[in-house]
Amino acid sequence: MRILVTGASGFVGKFLIDTLNRRGIRSVAVGRQLAESNADAFFTVPDFAINGAWQAPLDGCDVVIHLAARVHVMNEHASDPLAEFRKVNVDSTIKLANFAAQAGIKRFIYVSSIGVNGLITSEPFTEDDEPNPHNAYAVSKREAELALHLISKKTGMGVTVIRPPLVYGLDAKGNFAQMIAVLKKRLPLPFACVNNRRSLIYVGNLVDALIVCATHPYAAGKTYLVSDNEDISTPDLLRLLGNALNKPARLFCCPTLLLKILGFFSSKSSQVESLLGSLQIDAEKIQKELGWTPPFSLTEGLNASVIKPNKNN
Repeated sequence: MRILVTGASGFVGKFLIDTLNRRGIRSVAVGRQLAESNADAFFTVPDFAINGAWQAPLDGCDVVIHLAARVHVMNEHASDPLAEFRKVNVDSTIKLANFAAQAGIKRFIYVSSIGVNGLITSEPFTEDDEPNPHNAYAVSKREAELALHLISKKTGMGVTVIRPPLVYGLDAKGNFAQMIAVLKKRLPLPFACVNNRRSLIYVGNLVDALIVCATHPYAAGKTYLVSDNEDISTPDLLRLLGNALNKPARLFCCPTLLLKILGFFSSKSSQVESLLGSLQIDAEKIQKELGWTPPFSLTEGLNASVIKPNKNN
């Protein structure tokens, strides 16, 4: 088997390529710019629309794992954010999928987002829930999912959609990186009284699930929600992460209503909601159908997220 990975120079992509390499699975890395990689080959494809650019990368491959995307933009400056997300997350995905089908790719794995299901939960999300994308990024991911299923029906190429929650690990970006930065500074945090439940996924668990979906015969045509299978509250997450950093979290209580008001007036309502609200995932479907269980515990994942491995070992 030979697997093509887009977004191979990104946080998840690097981890995926390294894992494939350790397991003896051949891989081809694709990125917009040349980067160091343990893949068998690395191709730069700055424009997904160029047909000729995909002939060499796709040659001899059996599976595509599509990670490349325009992700959450912390400080959005685009006048039409949805249009910008659609250019990359929908249009480029459609072009790649069509090229892949023409090249005879058997399985196309698309990494979507739990944001397609929604922002908060009262009951854990499942694959059967009606999609309710809560922002431009999630809308673009849902539109890409629908387009891929249409391409699958027309071409016969198997498509599998994975919707992860927040992905954490060493060198993770976004909210997780901000959380680590604040803990390292030992700044007081007003979340001691928050009583929520959040599903997360360690990058090692996500990568393992992707490889299972790439190789399991029953994964084609399916959508799966994945997580560490250990939900946690925001204050408990901060405590565990602080302990892993040897920087114990300094937490105090603040009324959640006040935090939401501050988030609104600072234009950070979404970030605040991700810290205060609950977002739980029921990952039973992939466990039952594919026999997948997370190989790393939450504690193992958090420890691995702050300790750089010794390359001499």
